[in-house]
Amino acid sequence: MRTGLLCLLTVGLCAYCFAAENQTKAADRVQAAAEVLNDIQAAPDKGIPEEVLGSAECVAVVPSMLKGGFIVGAKYGRGLASCRTPKGWSAPAFFRIEGGSFGFQIGGQAVDLIMLIMNKNGMKHLLSSEFELGADASVAAGPVGRHAEGNTDWKMRAEVLTYSRARGLFAGVSLNGAVIKQDKDSTREFYGHMVSFPASLQGEVDAPAGANAFLTSLAKWAQEAAK
Repeated sequence: MRTGLLCLLTVGLCAYCFAAENQTKAADRVQAAAEVLNDIQAAPDKGIPEEVLGSAECVAVVPSMLKGGFIVGAKYGRGLASCRTPKGWSAPAFFRIEGGSFGFQIGGQAVDLIMLIMNKNGMKHLLSSEFELGADASVAAGPVGRHAEGNTDWKMRAEVLTYSRARGLFAGVSLNGAVIKQDKDSTREFYGHMVSFPASLQGEVDAPAGANAFLTSLAKWAQEAAK
């Protein structure tokens, strides 16, 4: 009996430690996303154009996507998104991205990915909790630079604009075929219970204190872009 009780206690302790580790991973992802935004937008003349960022309905970041390297067609990452609401930027929604071709090859490298949802139709797809880039929502590589003067394609073509950063190079990247799904495990880890995409992205729930770094960074750069 003692042995059985000891086993139950051991299993319970392991489960607790595993949950605590996952919570840390979700929280670390939020902090990493803030750092990605700050690093990219602080780079002179190599960030997301102010006109583009200022027009985005939602911003999604996947820090260190597919760590360990990937080639054309390889796919997997976890990230978070926030959308504009009447009260400011929404509480983060956690998602997974799988599949799709990147259109070029990057080897042995962690890659940061940023996606901008540019209009209400693209936001509607995001709120569905699962959609495919290039099929359900149109996607294009985003323009790079402090300003997007003379380049108006982004205004007319895509519901989602995508960027990647690897080896210090920041550039627009194609993500046709990639599927975005709600990351339910990370959602439960971060909030302590299940929160739907619409509830978080439409401002129906308050952002936990752990989201402050990401939301502060996002608000800062969006405000700079709007000037």
